[in-house]
Amino acid sequence: MDRRKFLRDSALTGGALLAAGMIPTDLYAATDETRLVILHTNDVHSRLEPFPMDGSRNQGLGGVAARAELIKTIRATEDHVLLLDAGDIFQGTPFFNIYKGEPEMKAMAAMNYDACTMGNHDFDAGLENFATQLKHANFPVIISNYDFTATPMEGKYVPYKVFKKGKLKIGVTGVGVEMAGLVPDSLFGNTKYLDPIQKANEMADLLKNKEKCDMVICLSHLGYKYNDNKVSDIVFAKESQNIDLIIGGHTHTFMPKPDVYKNKVGSDIIVNQVGWAGINLGRLDFSFSGVQKKNLLKAHTVVVGEKSTN
Repeated sequence: MDRRKFLRDSALTGGALLAAGMIPTDLYAATDETRLVILHTNDVHSRLEPFPMDGSRNQGLGGVAARAELIKTIRATEDHVLLLDAGDIFQGTPFFNIYKGEPEMKAMAAMNYDACTMGNHDFDAGLENFATQLKHANFPVIISNYDFTATPMEGKYVPYKVFKKGKLKIGVTGVGVEMAGLVPDSLFGNTKYLDPIQKANEMADLLKNKEKCDMVICLSHLGYKYNDNKVSDIVFAKESQNIDLIIGGHTHTFMPKPDVYKNKVGSDIIVNQVGWAGINLGRLDFSFSGVQKKNLLKAHTVVVGEKSTN
């Protein structure tokens, strides 16, 4: 048989069988599957070195060298990796007291973070300082509910960003905690705090429906949960729409696995947070295909560094 005719007839036959339901669609979809690994940190608080080997609970844990090595290893085995931070990069060790955030930003740049959002402690040396330290960053600060008009941060942040990973478009936005009563007025200056749920939903609608993103992530420094009426990630998740994943911070919550909630329209939304001080690196492995658009394959909490066995 003529080769061209054979290929044409085979394609037509295959299409007819698929239309008739005789060939499982997942056989076709399997070849179109894309994996995405999301790595994340929160509330690292200037912990550039591991905790000292002093017999304490966290001895030997954390440190940017061990985290960088983990990230390098994962990137060597995965085609599509997104590395994100949910705020409070600054404050907590002498590195910040002396250098005001420069080594923290340089370390994140060396690890090729894709993006971060801001936490309340990122204001601790003032907005002008944070804006100045951004010259050491090669990644965007994403925050949608702080209006930085007429402040040193004006023009130095974005309310959202779209990342392309292979065939995927991943939209990321961010929200921060209310600063009044938490951050001295002199440190946040003319920054206006906007409703985080409203702003995040606005950004998510844009990312999902205008930018046609395959997934929408929100970096949140609201905190996981509270005993009062303060807006938390749980409250936020239930009132959200078009957001698939909330990567949280602020409350230093060590979550053994992500929680899943129903959003405003009854769809699943995943919430995760990995403690503080860079002790853990969060890892979420997703699969995208034509049959099941998003599927969380596995959630890992990777311990950074090693405790002494002595």
